[in-house]
Amino acid sequence: MLTCRSLSVAALICASLTIHAQSSSASANAITTDPAPDKAAPPSMVQLAVPSHGERLLGVFYLAAGAGPHPTAIVMHGFPGYEQNLDIAQAIRRAGWNVMAVHYRGSWGMKGDFSFSHVLEDADAEVAFLRDRAVDAKYHVDPSRIVLVGHSMGGFAVASAAAHDPRVAGVVMISAWNIAGPYTDLSDDKEGIAVAKFVQGQTKNDLAPLAGCTAESLGHEVFRGRKTLNFLTFAQSLSTRPVLIVTSDDGLAKDNEKLFQALQANGDHSARIVHLATDHSYSGRRIELEQAVLQALASLPPR
Repeated sequence: MLTCRSLSVAALICASLTIHAQSSSASANAITTDPAPDKAAPPSMVQLAVPSHGERLLGVFYLAAGAGPHPTAIVMHGFPGYEQNLDIAQAIRRAGWNVMAVHYRGSWGMKGDFSFSHVLEDADAEVAFLRDRAVDAKYHVDPSRIVLVGHSMGGFAVASAAAHDPRVAGVVMISAWNIAGPYTDLSDDKEGIAVAKFVQGQTKNDLAPLAGCTAESLGHEVFRGRKTLNFLTFAQSLSTRPVLIVTSDDGLAKDNEKLFQALQANGDHSARIVHLATDHSYSGRRIELEQAVLQALASLPPR
């Protein structure tokens, strides 16, 4: 029998397993248990304004306890963003991470016009904000450990931002919406049909939180950008990082499975996919969702 003392290689394996067990335990604790008090550097929440193309993206920065620097997650909400997933943000902070969550231009009272192209620009701006040395020093951010977590349209946004910045350490896509997936192969003369289909699909959404757009204008944007608003185009760029894909019974799983297969085809052996049998907002599986996200963060390679 091979023991931990038999070989140096075995010792490394045992150490790795010990670290993994400790990380898993820490992840489980972060679901239900507040961290030990740190009077010198307690956790806090600060109001935040992230600059993006002449406007400010307002939101919050949940700062972890301890002097840091801390790994930092950016949580991006969906379309139009009624589900903020701030329970996930709080769990991530309890696990020792900073968490940033802001609104896109033209959404939820932010100035500017909402569009999908602006969302992707804003996602890039959020990552760039955490690349600023002054920001990192002020908020105790470890710029080598930035992870992007997005739900629905936010899942698309984090994939885009990570594809644009190879330094992003990992990505979590929760029921990611492949925005133009259904329209990618349509010919130019099908725009009217595609827009009508898009508008019909939005009848379940109240777009009141969005400014400077209509369902029709967004439908035209999707159709005209159908070659680029497809997250399968990000597969090669994303395949250099760990990616967790979470799916549910919301009709989006098929495209997410295609992305997972594309990541594997591009050599990403650390990519994982998890399915939870629930709705698009994970209403009945929030704890399991938090656990999946925290386990993904805990499994990132060391700095």
